[in-house]
Amino acid sequence: MRNKNLKGTGVALITPFNDDFSIDFLSLEKLIEHMIENRVNYLVVMGTTSESPTLSLEEQIDILNFVKKVVNNRVPIVFGMGSNDTNKLLKRIKNFDFDGIEAILSVCPYYNKPNQIGLFSHFDIIARNCPVDIILYNVPSRTSSNLDSNTVKELSIKHRNIIGIKEASGDIGFSMDLILNCPKDFMIISGDDKITYPMIVIGGAGVISVQAMAFPNLFVKMVDSSLSSNFKLAMSYHYELLKSVDLFYIDGNPAGIKEALFFKNICKTNQLRLPLSKMKKENALLLHKFLK
Repeated sequence: MRNKNLKGTGVALITPFNDDFSIDFLSLEKLIEHMIENRVNYLVVMGTTSESPTLSLEEQIDILNFVKKVVNNRVPIVFGMGSNDTNKLLKRIKNFDFDGIEAILSVCPYYNKPNQIGLFSHFDIIARNCPVDIILYNVPSRTSSNLDSNTVKELSIKHRNIIGIKEASGDIGFSMDLILNCPKDFMIISGDDKITYPMIVIGGAGVISVQAMAFPNLFVKMVDSSLSSNFKLAMSYHYELLKSVDLFYIDGNPAGIKEALFFKNICKTNQLRLPLSKMKKENALLLHKFLK
């Protein structure tokens, strides 16, 4: 693997808010400690689950610096850094302090729907200028752009610092194509809690998870057992987690995980910034049954 530090279970941290929608750093610290105590392998800051579109650049940096201080080099940190404006992203990279960051998670350009030539060119120039490792983030349901296997293969061969892809298209067949055709040390990371187990079975390197924040111990056991080829044990954990996974997303992400962390007294509130909103009451009550 191109970066063994990022094998296993990563979690995409939420941004806890107070009731006035300011950032709740005390709850964030509590969440980080809970993840580390339960042997999560690395933390992702400013992923989709962080509500980064509703955070100013100053708030994003404040959160990153806080996470680095709390973590204190105990686990690696991945920072979400993507844009649909290549030049804007390039300028940000050139002016960014990467101290304490293991890698960036860079989402496919969104909204303007580039073709494969545009996607390759975007990540090519980012890879030539980024001083840390890069994880591609393919999530077509959110971006309306989808990396194809040839583009990923070409990028993975040309740039050793593109270490892997967070694959969140939900297409196991696509992941198989990547595992078959990309260099053997290129990491295929599940971006979908529901199919993490089968992704690892076919050769994936782990997951960047949301559900793991609610069930870190169980999720880490599933991933570690899968990576150790103890598939019978891993399957039992998989089906236990499968019982509740859809409820985490039924009202959008991160509404479900924020409700769960609020219920478990890890976060003081379940607030989200608009346009996102809390879980519907009836769905929250269903989720609570699995959290007791």
